[in-house]
Amino acid sequence: LCPTTVLCFQHFRTFKERFAGFPLRIEMINRFVDAKETKQILEDVADGRVEILIGTHQLLGARTRFHDLGLVVIDEEQRFGVAQKEKLKKFRANVEVLSMSATPIPRTLHMSLTGLREISLIETPPKNRLAIETLVAPWSDELIATAIQFELRRGGQVYFLHNRVESIVSIAEHIRSLVPDARVGVGHAQLSDEALEQVMLGFMEGRIDVLVSTTIVENGLDVPNANTLIVHRADKFGLSQLYQLRGRVGRSDVPAYAYLLIPGRGEITEDARKRLQALEDFSELGSGFRVAAMDLELRGAGNLLG
Repeated sequence: LCPTTVLCFQHFRTFKERFAGFPLRIEMINRFVDAKETKQILEDVADGRVEILIGTHQLLGARTRFHDLGLVVIDEEQRFGVAQKEKLKKFRANVEVLSMSATPIPRTLHMSLTGLREISLIETPPKNRLAIETLVAPWSDELIATAIQFELRRGGQVYFLHNRVESIVSIAEHIRSLVPDARVGVGHAQLSDEALEQVMLGFMEGRIDVLVSTTIVENGLDVPNANTLIVHRADKFGLSQLYQLRGRVGRSDVPAYAYLLIPGRGEITEDARKRLQALEDFSELGSGFRVAAMDLELRGAGNLLG
């Protein structure tokens, strides 16, 4: 179970490669799989003819029936709400559940610290992985132009995050004027499915140098060639959200940079200052657990019974 269609495609591709030599049938359902095919896949799942099913929230739909469900793996657990997790429980009371997240939400972390759930940490980063250089700075055209040009000169790509759909196009135009030779693409959830898919594929295949987008890139984009992230108004984001966004870069063996842009140190709230400070402090590899613990400290554990 994964939160986005992009992530769904990536898992499907990886599973197909890893299990190529085994007699397993692997299927996926998401909004890009047409209705007729989805209906057929769900029938086969109910009859036990599909061993592994990968999907987005559609997996939680009323039409999904499993022949003999043994294991549920939830990727990016922090993106699923209580209601969705309740639906999972209805599948089978005693099904094994593995939840994965770089930044578990405070309630989940609290449950694991009190022993209600088991927790295991992956401390070892992948081979040749480097820590991400993180810089908090006020908005500056010069800084943005320099950062983008540096990344393009070494043959890489850039994420530019601007979380306001109404002004995203003007920001993209501004970037085009700062770096005229960059190919700039715009992605947000209000585009049509086809247009969004085209932009995402263009970026993943290297036809777009700078992707100006909203937080739809927060989860699951794995583009090893993109190693600079610029976040506009970083003070408006949550701690685990910023950590997830920062995780979009630094996915190969070259140094990666994250620029968190703020209006000015005096203009942001005390909580926002603490969040940004935590990100600057915890920039080494595998610090997600510490970021999540800081999040728990800042936000509290929530209502246990909730």
